Amino acid sequence: MSTIFSKIISGEIPCFKVAEDEQHLAFLDINPVAFGHTLVIPKREIDYYFDLDDEEIARLMIFSKKVALALKSVVPCTKIGISVIGLEVPHTHVHLVPINAIADMTFGKKIEISIDELTKLASQLADKIKIS
Repeated sequence: MSTIFSKIISGEIPCFKVAEDEQHLAFLDINPVAFGHTLVIPKREIDYYFDLDDEEIARLMIFSKKVALALKSVVPCTKIGISVIGLEVPHTHVHLVPINAIADMTFGKKIEISIDELTKLASQLADKIKIS
């Protein structure tokens, strides 16, 4: 069964894309816990992070690092927090969240960001991220 993330990958559902290569996609979370909250996914639909093989995990983390470095350069914050929870959507995904304190990684709270702000931020990040 196709997940919402697989539908985003195929273009059936739009997203605020910030980076993409042959195996991964990064896009802004539309229900963010912080400004800049970004999701990084493998294009291969697999539910559980630890079901990825070692090479897939390594590639996903390297891709996530590139996105996180760009995110930190665009969004004022102390660090980019990273979390792999895996309960919301049955497709492996990494949360990258700009943080200034540990409480900023609280997934029970959500903030609202306008479409204009999401569009502008996605463009700024896409311009910063160099995927090779």
